[in-house]
Amino acid sequence: MFDTLVAAPPDPILGLTEAFKKDTNPKKVNLGVGVYKDAGGQTPVLKSVKRAEERILSAEQTKNYLPIEGNAEFDRATLELLFGAQHALVTTGRAVTAQAPGGTGALRVAADFIASTLGKRTVWLSDPTWPNHPNVFHAAGLATNTYPYFDKQRNAVNFAGMMDALATIPEGDVIVLHGCCHNPTGVDLSVAQWEAVAAVIAERKLLPVVDFAYQGFADGLSEDAAGLAVLADRGQEMLVASSYSKNFGLYNERVGALTVVGQDQSAAEITLSHIKRVIRANYSNPPSHGAAIVATVLTDAELRTIWEGEVQEMRDRINTMRHLFVETLHEKGVTQDFSFIANQRGMFSFSGLTPDQVKALRERYAIYIVGSGRISVAGMTEGNMEYLCSAIADVLNGA
Repeated sequence: MFDTLVAAPPDPILGLTEAFKKDTNPKKVNLGVGVYKDAGGQTPVLKSVKRAEERILSAEQTKNYLPIEGNAEFDRATLELLFGAQHALVTTGRAVTAQAPGGTGALRVAADFIASTLGKRTVWLSDPTWPNHPNVFHAAGLATNTYPYFDKQRNAVNFAGMMDALATIPEGDVIVLHGCCHNPTGVDLSVAQWEAVAAVIAERKLLPVVDFAYQGFADGLSEDAAGLAVLADRGQEMLVASSYSKNFGLYNERVGALTVVGQDQSAAEITLSHIKRVIRANYSNPPSHGAAIVATVLTDAELRTIWEGEVQEMRDRINTMRHLFVETLHEKGVTQDFSFIANQRGMFSFSGLTPDQVKALRERYAIYIVGSGRISVAGMTEGNMEYLCSAIADVLNGA
C-alpha cells in the first residue's frame, strides 16, 4: 500500500530546522523556530525547573497513570495563573482545566471537542497566524476562514479591518485569538481593543478560543492576561489553550492545558466531561513529569519567586535583542526602517524581508528565516548580531 505514496512536504518551520542542522557553515543562525536562546545561544534548563525535578525524583513512588484530565494540582495552578487565585471564575468553579500534551495538544483537543460536540462550525483565524493553526483545525474536520489582523504598511494591528470582519462572522462560529505575543507579527491588541473585540464576540455569540502560548513574554505574567480578564469579566464562554514550553523552557516535556470557561459551574463541568471523552479517544491521559514540574514550581513560594525572576530575565533579554537588532542595522548603514521591531513583543516579528531576500540570506549566509519574513528574535544573541546584521545589510543593498 505504501508504495503508491508521494512524500509529504516538510513543515515550513520544523523543516527549516532540519535544514539548519545539516548546514555545515560554522556561522549559521536559526531565526526560524520559536525556541528561546540565552546569551550563549543555548536553550537552558531553568534553575527553578531543576530544583523542582530534584524534589520530584526524590519523592516519586509510582509511574501510574494520571487521570484523563491530568494532574489536579497542575490544573488548579494553571487556572490561578490565567485568572488569579481570587477571580470569581476560579472561586465559583466557572472555569475548569484539563492537562494536555503541549499547547498544540490543547488546541487539537479543543478542535476535536468543537467538531464532535458543537458541530461543524467555521473557525476564524487571524491573517496572518501561526502556520500550524489551520492544520490543527482542518485535521479535526473543521473549516477555517480568516479575519484581517496585520497592517503591513504601519506594522500595527489592522483594527478597523478586524472589527469590520468580526461584525460579519456568522453567529455561533469560533474565533481564535492570540492572548499575547501574536505569532507571527509581534503586535498585540491593547486593553481598549480587547474590550471592543469582546463586545462584538458577545453580540455575534461567537466562541473564542484563546491561544495563550507566551504568558510572561510580553509585559509580565498578569499583564499578559489582560485580554483574558476582559473576556472573563464579560461573562464570556471560552476555551483557553495554554503552553508551558516557553515560559518554563519545557519544550520537550510537552506541557500544556485546555481551560473551559462556562456560564456557571455546572456548564463548565459538563463541558469538561465531553473534553475528557475526546482525550480518552486520543491519547487517553497526559504525561506526568512536565506537569509535576509546573505544579511544584507554581505552588512553592521559593521556587515560584525564582521562576518569576527567570521569566523576567528571558523577557528582558528578548526585548534587549530587539533594540540591539534595530541599532546594529542602523550602524551597518541600513536605511530601511526597522524601528517597529523594537516596539513589538514576544519571540517573533514580521521583518518585512521578502521571500527572495530570505532565500539569499539562507543560501549565501546560512541564516535561516521563515519564507514569510517572520523572525524569531529569541534566536538572536550578542554573539551573532554583527554577522546577522551585516548579512541583512548586504542583501538589502543588493551585494
